[in-house]
Amino acid sequence: MQQTKGYPPAWLGWLMWGLVAVLYLIGFFQRMAPAVMVEELMRDFAMGGALLGNLSAAYFYAYAAMQIPSGLLVDRIGARRLSSYACAACAAGIFIFAYGPNLATAIIGRVVIGASVAVAFVSCMKLAGHWFPTNRFATVTGVALLFGNIGGVLAGVPLSEAVASFGWRLSMGVSGGLTLAAALIIWLTVRDDPSSYDYRSHAHASVLQNGSLPAGVALKSVVLKKQTWLLFFAGGLSAAPVLVFAGLWGVPYLTQVYGLGRSHAATITTTMLIAWAIGGPVLGAISDRIGRRKLPYLVCNLATALLWTVFLLVELPYQLLYPLLAAIGFTSGALIIGFAFSREVNHPGASGAVGGVVNMAVLGIAAILQPLLGSILDAHWQGVLVGGARIYPAEAYSAAFLWLTLCAAVSVLMVLFTRESYCEMAEH
Repeated sequence: MQQTKGYPPAWLGWLMWGLVAVLYLIGFFQRMAPAVMVEELMRDFAMGGALLGNLSAAYFYAYAAMQIPSGLLVDRIGARRLSSYACAACAAGIFIFAYGPNLATAIIGRVVIGASVAVAFVSCMKLAGHWFPTNRFATVTGVALLFGNIGGVLAGVPLSEAVASFGWRLSMGVSGGLTLAAALIIWLTVRDDPSSYDYRSHAHASVLQNGSLPAGVALKSVVLKKQTWLLFFAGGLSAAPVLVFAGLWGVPYLTQVYGLGRSHAATITTTMLIAWAIGGPVLGAISDRIGRRKLPYLVCNLATALLWTVFLLVELPYQLLYPLLAAIGFTSGALIIGFAFSREVNHPGASGAVGGVVNMAVLGIAAILQPLLGSILDAHWQGVLVGGARIYPAEAYSAAFLWLTLCAAVSVLMVLFTRESYCEMAEH
């Protein structure tokens, strides 16, 4: 179609992008949901911490495994088709998880959910590259984190209350129905490029002229670049501890060590997610404004590592956990800078591939940490059961959470060795 207009109005870009970001919200909700139903899952499936960690992490394994295919697929078939198909598949996975009769079926459901929502973030990044200018990319990507964390917040106190009132199976089933409705809305409304509405595209000139790189060429270009791997580990090692703590082990830690009620504990972990949601767009906007990626990313990751160290070594009253965990969440939101950073140091025609590779680290490392921490907890378990659920002592959690601090510390080193992009796409 011949383009007769200028760039699209902001509201239209936000609408196209925002509808796909709803899938990211759904994915975050499903990712965090097990944290408020730990006792119910342990009881219904008669399992301990290691098996629960694997049930929760099945989502992460599938999500991480699908990141590179998702990046290649979004370059090939577009964000609209990929995200609408995935949203429908996610609904099916939720129903399998919610109504499966045994642990094996529940794990299958979690795998389907993780694999399907894996396309959400790379689809958002792909749309952002077409509907928004480059110097707003980190800001827009940060808002994606905000969307996602709204899902995380909904998986906190609201879901906890729903589980208490209606049971975990019905609560999950309702979320599956809403996800199916979202799939239809995305299909009917979203378009991949402003040219579909006769507007100019913000995509890089080489992409408009030549299209995206072939899948094999794009993937090879991304994985052979040293910068990609530094940013892969920088983002994964800084963000995964937040997902592991807020998404699974934070609530049982707070209920068992501090003696808090489940909804109260969920409120504290939700505070962490809200701060993470705010940190993404705020820190992304600061990075865009100052025209730097490395400096703000390095400062924030260093702060995150120091704050996790305080959490590990200093015994605080639970009231002080609110500001501490909020601060960790906020500074961890700097991973958004890493996504913009990685896009800028790679070929413009490989945007989907680089998004898939770098995003794989966040969930991939979380997938390793969740059962690892569960195994450490089981190793320190002293045989105490309450209502069929294992109760772990404080020293067990300290041994497990040491790994969160170590991950954050290594992320600082990864950023330290990157080269500044100055918020500009590399010339190829």
